[in-house]
Amino acid sequence: MKIAILSDSHDHVEHIERFVKKVGQLGITDILHAGDYCSPFTIPLFEGLKLTGVFGNNDGDHFRLIRKFREIDGQIHNEFHEFEVEEKRIALYHGTRTAITEALVLCGKYDLVISGHTHSVVQEIRGETLSLNPGSLHGFGGEATFAVYNTRNGEVGIIEV
Repeated sequence: MKIAILSDSHDHVEHIERFVKKVGQLGITDILHAGDYCSPFTIPLFEGLKLTGVFGNNDGDHFRLIRKFREIDGQIHNEFHEFEVEEKRIALYHGTRTAITEALVLCGKYDLVISGHTHSVVQEIRGETLSLNPGSLHGFGGEATFAVYNTRNGEVGIIEV
């Protein structure tokens, strides 16, 4: 199974629309978002996808974000979410606190630790754990990126929007 992973979309409607088009072309429907959507009005752009996310430090209106996620049958969790997909143990955290991200990576409990926040791509295996930051979908003057993770073989691709 392939999962698209993004973070820090920060209300960038054009990049979200490009992302949705690209994942559609790739046949991917499962999406993990590591937070910083910012405004609730962007969530309906993900309609038709299986969106799971956590809150980031710039997500102020939790009530309306939760409501928008529900309207598209998505799931949003507080700051952290752990789950399993095809026997892969995954941690999803925005990455606001570097020490927490490091602890998640180093604890050995997860096959994949996803974080965002820094707007920089990180793809590093530490012990048995893949630490992955897909960069920023917004781009912030640089490249707007997201990742595709293959749960069967653990391979990751970084894709520009």
